[in-house]
Amino acid sequence: MRVLVTGGTGFVGAAVVRALLERGHQVRTLARDPGRADRSLPVECVPADVNDRDAMASAAAGCGAVIHCAADYRLAVMAKDVAPMICTNVGGTLNVLLAARAAGVTRVVHCSTVGTLAFDRTGRVCSEEDRAPGADRLAGTYKRSKWAAEQLALGWDEPEVVVVQPSTPVGTGDWRPTPTGATIRDFLRGRIPAAIATGLNLVDVEAVGRGHVLALERGQAGRSYILGDRNLTLVALLEAVAAEAGVSPPRWKLPLGAAFVAAAASEAAARLRRRAPAIPMTSVRMAAHPMWVDSSRAIRELGWSPGDLGRALRDSVRDLGGRPVGGHC
Repeated sequence: MRVLVTGGTGFVGAAVVRALLERGHQVRTLARDPGRADRSLPVECVPADVNDRDAMASAAAGCGAVIHCAADYRLAVMAKDVAPMICTNVGGTLNVLLAARAAGVTRVVHCSTVGTLAFDRTGRVCSEEDRAPGADRLAGTYKRSKWAAEQLALGWDEPEVVVVQPSTPVGTGDWRPTPTGATIRDFLRGRIPAAIATGLNLVDVEAVGRGHVLALERGQAGRSYILGDRNLTLVALLEAVAAEAGVSPPRWKLPLGAAFVAAAASEAAARLRRRAPAIPMTSVRMAAHPMWVDSSRAIRELGWSPGDLGRALRDSVRDLGGRPVGGHC
C-alpha cells in the first residue's frame, strides 16, 4: 500500500519511513524542506506544508493510508510563535484528516505524545486512560496544542484514526535536535553541571517508527497506544550519557524551587533580547511532574517491542557530540 507520511524528514517521521519500507509499503513523504530527505531511500518526496490544505489534498491522492507525524515541537515558545504553533499542530491535523477523507484513505495514524497525559507530582505511572481532562491542565503551548489535536483525531469518524503516543525517543537522526537531544548535547558540551530532580521515559526511535506501522496494521480505530520503554530520572539519564561518552556525570542535583527562579530570570532576559529563553519556564513546569508511562497496551494489542534502548542512546551520544564507549543503559 502507498502510505503518505507527513513530517517524514523529521526525527520520528524518518524512523516511520524506514519502518514502512522494511514492511514492504510504498512511501510518499510530505516535507517543507525536501532537501533534508534521505535520497538513498526509494521514497517519493512532495514539497508541501500541512498548513496548505490544497497541497495536502494533492499529496494524499492515491494513498491508502496516512501517518501524520508533522508537528511544531518546541518548548521555548515566544509570544509571536504561539498562534503559528497552534495553527500547525491543530489546524494542520485537521487539514490532514480532511485530505485523507477526500482522497478515500482508509486509515490514519496520528502521532501524538505522552505529554497529553495527566502526570502529577507523585510520579505515578500513567496509561492511555490517564488523559488530561483539559488543555488548561497542561504546561505550555506545545502540550496544549497536541492535546487539542489528539482530541480531534480520537473523535474523527471517517477515515478511521489510530493514535500513538511516543514518550521520549532517542537514537540516530536527531539533528535539529529535539528538546531531549538538546539536553544531551548541552550536557556533553559541559553546559549542564546540575540536573533537576524529575523523571521521564526513554524509548528507541526505531521502535517508535515500528510502533506507528503496527498501529496502522493492527491498531483499533479510536484508540491510543503509548510507545515507551524505560522510566528513569533525569539524573540517571545523564549518568548513562556520561558513561557512554566517557565524561563525568552531573555534579549536583538542582532543587525544583531553584529551577523556577532560574527559569524566571532566563525568561525575563529573553524578553529583553527578544529571543527564546535558555531555560524555558515550560520545561521547569513539566519537570515538576515525572513523565513515567506504561506501554503494556501497545505490547499486548499491537505486538510491539520497545527495541534496544542501549544502542539508541549510544547513537544519540555519537550524533550529538560524544564518543560512546558502550554498554551503560
